[in-house]
Amino acid sequence: MAPPMMAAELEASRGRRAALSIAVIAAVVGLPLWWKTTETYRASLPHTDIRQLGLLRLQLTVPVEVVFSKGTLTAEQQRRIPASDIKEKETELNSHTMFNCRYEFRYRRTTYEEDELLSLPTLSEADSALQRQIKGIQGSLSLFIIPETTHLFPQGVSVYVGKHRRSLVKLTLDPSLGTEEIRRTLSSTLERVIQTMSFTEEAITAALSDRISTDRFNKDDFEHSRRAFKSSPGYEITFTLLNPDPKSHDLNWNISSASDRYIQPFLDKLQPVANFSVDSQILYYAILGVNPRFVKETSSYVLNAHNLPHVINPVEARLGSSAASLYPVLNFLLYVPEYFHSPLYIHDKDGKRVSSNAFHSPRWGGIMVYNVDYGHPEDLKFPVHVDIDMVKVMEVFLTQLRLLLGISKAYVSESYQLENPGNEGLTDWELDKLLWTRAVENIATVTTTLTSLAQLLDQIGNIVINDNVASEVYNSVSSVQIALSELEAGRLENAFKASKEAITSSEKAFFDPSLLHLLYFPDDQKFAVYIPLFLPMAVPILLSLLKIAKEYKLSKDPNKTD
Repeated sequence: MAPPMMAAELEASRGRRAALSIAVIAAVVGLPLWWKTTETYRASLPHTDIRQLGLLRLQLTVPVEVVFSKGTLTAEQQRRIPASDIKEKETELNSHTMFNCRYEFRYRRTTYEEDELLSLPTLSEADSALQRQIKGIQGSLSLFIIPETTHLFPQGVSVYVGKHRRSLVKLTLDPSLGTEEIRRTLSSTLERVIQTMSFTEEAITAALSDRISTDRFNKDDFEHSRRAFKSSPGYEITFTLLNPDPKSHDLNWNISSASDRYIQPFLDKLQPVANFSVDSQILYYAILGVNPRFVKETSSYVLNAHNLPHVINPVEARLGSSAASLYPVLNFLLYVPEYFHSPLYIHDKDGKRVSSNAFHSPRWGGIMVYNVDYGHPEDLKFPVHVDIDMVKVMEVFLTQLRLLLGISKAYVSESYQLENPGNEGLTDWELDKLLWTRAVENIATVTTTLTSLAQLLDQIGNIVINDNVASEVYNSVSSVQIALSELEAGRLENAFKASKEAITSSEKAFFDPSLLHLLYFPDDQKFAVYIPLFLPMAVPILLSLLKIAKEYKLSKDPNKTD
């Protein structure tokens, strides 16, 4: 049997080993396990790719086919003309945004069939016949060079821009011109045609407005960029008839038939851009909220330009469509003034009567005032039955709709003849111009959104990044990279589709509700919750370690007593 002194030492040694073992297990296993199981889950993100997208370098490539018809080139010039040519122009907006416009010219002669089609009586017939034979791809242009001896062009017209992606240009090249002179002549002649039918530097700059300062814009470009709605996967169009005086007016408008005839073909043409829904409503006793001014000389009432901004607010409160919509709402209001305020006319800033008697509000919609012809007042019987001329109304609303969607009218010289788009209300090259700007705008928005999201997640470390958010971020980065490469290759349709996918994924990631789950649970609160649980266990361990350290120090002291 061990002596009592030896047994006590063995017991003390066993207690020290147990305390040290518990302390080691708590420090090596317990603390890391607790830290790992309570940390905020953050899936990895492609930070390197996002930083590269923050330095946006766009290259926009437009395939341009120049076709020389019979009689425009001599045999010698045909041998010397190159098969292809490239023209580039780089624009740097700031240190992290620039774009390069690249026009890839391909030259060829007309075929026998094309020469036959160009001999048709009118330009419109020739363009339609060429379209049936060759349909151009989105984003591309075909420019047919026609000799000046042709009888196809009307007097004073030298350039015909058709409904599709084709233009006919009247031009005869000097037989003495060499290859370089031909290139310069064609470049100076065709540049304005290309600028009319494709994107312009001002349009691309406006599409990148979120990434640059407003100093880059002149006044007109800035107002135009702020007039159109931002790119969106869908839009809702609401037509509203305002009848403030139903006791005097019995209004009849066939909005369903008019919309199907004049608006729906236009929206069908825009199907690649976004989804559209159309509805209508009638509001009674809805007034504009601004008292018009009576003009004695004309016995009419007037709404001046400075009063127009105050017209919308009282009416908007009764529309009720924007509050229940996930997409931007385009409001088009037809207002029939009260009998005692008729006729009512809108005047512009110069005090002149607006011919359409309508105005539009940027990124909101438009209002048209429709005056009723009462005929002979002595024969009036109230309420007056009014059949609204929907052709007149829809012409105004369609024009306003084009402006609000960013489809501006092309201003050209008198020598240009632009083909009427017809019932569709939109030409193919106008659609391409819209797709160019929308694709660039989507890419700019995505890069800004992803950069902001990455910075936010870096600055606030306790935001949860789940796998769904990370997947959307990766998908957005991949889609925007595809869009950039497709734009560089000149494939506009694929580039726009990829840009739409990119912006959809980036917005899903940015607005994911899971990002806010632990936003208000910082680390100091985590310690405040867990310390009361760990402290009762930690105090005995710490006291034991202190006792062991004290005993060890005494054992090493040479002056200790037995």
